Parts: sequence; structure tokens; C-alpha cells
Amino acid sequence: MTTEPLRWGLIGSGQIASAFADDLTLTDSGRVVAIGSRSQESADRFADKFDIPNRHASYEALVADPAVEVVYVGTPHPMHYANALLALEAGKPVLVEKPFTMNADEARQLIDRARSKGLFLMEAMWTRCLPHIVEIGRLLADGALGDIVTVMADHGQFFPKDPASRLFARELGGGVLLDCGVYPVSFASMVLGKPARVVALITPAFTGVDGQTSMLFGFASGAQAVLTCTSSARTPTRAAIVGTEARIEIDSFFYAPSTFTLIRRDGSATRFEPPHEGNGLHYEADEVARCLRAGLLESPLMPLDETLEIVETLDTVIAQAQIA
Repeated sequence: MTTEPLRWGLIGSGQIASAFADDLTLTDSGRVVAIGSRSQESADRFADKFDIPNRHASYEALVADPAVEVVYVGTPHPMHYANALLALEAGKPVLVEKPFTMNADEARQLIDRARSKGLFLMEAMWTRCLPHIVEIGRLLADGALGDIVTVMADHGQFFPKDPASRLFARELGGGVLLDCGVYPVSFASMVLGKPARVVALITPAFTGVDGQTSMLFGFASGAQAVLTCTSSARTPTRAAIVGTEARIEIDSFFYAPSTFTLIRRDGSATRFEPPHEGNGLHYEADEVARCLRAGLLESPLMPLDETLEIVETLDTVIAQAQIA
């Protein structure tokens, strides 16, 4: 890869793709050169908004565009597998929105295909690339918290009861676990790895998809994680990592650009307020650019084996959950 800005092609023209395109204007690491949508009208509308030169009425045309160096998949969850595979088969590196896929089988197939073709692939878990999470990772690596005892995280938003909404329509991958719950699950994974035991409780939403999920994870170390998500109410959306020597308390919205406090066992505290710009999605674009220029096929911030473990954990939550 050259040191010139990466030339991004976007699959999907919805809200998350708009946020990604908007944030790319805040960095010199890349720029959007092409948009692929399901109709020429929607592609043109999106391209006009962001001044994108190449407009495609199909995803096939987007991945075949020689101007595109790397593909971002921002379609609804059930389409991630097929869209990412399309880009990989075209020989393009891919950044796939979270959740990576609908299940572990799909995730495993995508990862295997990327590795067999020697192509970069990454889940767009933007949280991993945010300044406050990078700093927390440094503190954990330095042993500042001692032995980790407990991880707590919640993500709840209020969504109007619209059966056609992506959150409630089963055919669109509806359900709060894959949309919101993936953040607490990924956060716990970042700190403690894959759980050895999963206990979960699900309350269905009015359409039958999961509307509220509470999870208790047990780890081989003896640590535990307490995680919740709901589509019925705005929760604190905070997170904490508790260790024998200190704890970290992350302010609301823990999964977005945020601030946190390190509180030591003696009660002394240090405040961390790292600066940030925009929505925070450009940090993951910067990470993709960094990896490609370094010749990496995956990101150490969001490794593919861990992405697979997270999807496996989500599968286990659904399989093990008791229905409230």
C-alpha cells in the first residue's frame, strides 16, 4: 500500500454508512471514492451528500470498481456474510460492521476465506480503536488493576415499537443482543477473553425477537462479567473493570468516545479525558489504513480469532437463555 489515502468503497447507504463517510472527512488516512447501493437513485443521493465520484446501483459493481482499494460493509446484519464474501472474492480487503455475522458458522467461513486468499478482514467494532479504550488497554497490560475480579457493562436504548424497524424485524436481524448487546459482550471479551460458562435470561420484545437480555459470564480465572442490554429504555450505558488493586469506571456511553476514572484501592483517583473528534468511526478507518500499510492481514486491536469467539459467545447466549 502507498502512503496516499486509502480509497474506500462503501456497501450500503444507510445510517451507519453515512456516519462512517462523515467521519472519514476528519482523517487523512482514507477517503470514500465509491458507493454501492441497491438502486441508482439511493447511490446517487448518498454520493451527492458526500461528494463521492463513483456511484453503483449494485454491490457487485462496487467491489469490481478498480478505484476501490478497501471495502466497508454497512448493510443490515443478515447481509454481512454475503456482502463481505462478495468483496473478498473480488480480492478486496474488508471492514465488516458489527455484529460481524449472524452466527459463528458464517464468521468462521468468512475468516477462513480471507486467510486462504491472504486478504485483510476486520470486524468494525469501533470501540476497540477509541482513545479511551486504547488507554484502558495500556493500563490493563501494565497490570494497574491487579487481578481482574469483575467486569460490568450495560447498553440500553429506547426504540419506538415499530414492527418494521431493524431492531424488531426478524428478517432484518432484529433483536437487542446483536445490535446493542454485542458491545458489552465484546468489552468483556477484551478484558477477560472467552467465558467458560454462560447464564442468560431473555425477555422477548413485542415481535418475538429478544427485547432485553441479562448475561452472567464465568471465566477460568474465577472472574465474572455481568452484562445487560435492552431496547425498551435508556440505561446508564456505563462500564467498569474491577481488579484487586484498582478499578476503572467508564462514563456513559462507554462504547463511544468517552472518559473514565481509575480508582485505586486506597481511594485515590486519576481522571482520564482523552480528546476526540466526531462520532469516533474514523479511528477504526485509521486502524485499517495502519494495518494495510504495515502488511497486516488482521488488526491486533480486534483479532479475527477473538471476533469468532465473540460470535460463538453470542450464539451460546441465545442457546442457553431462559425466556422470562
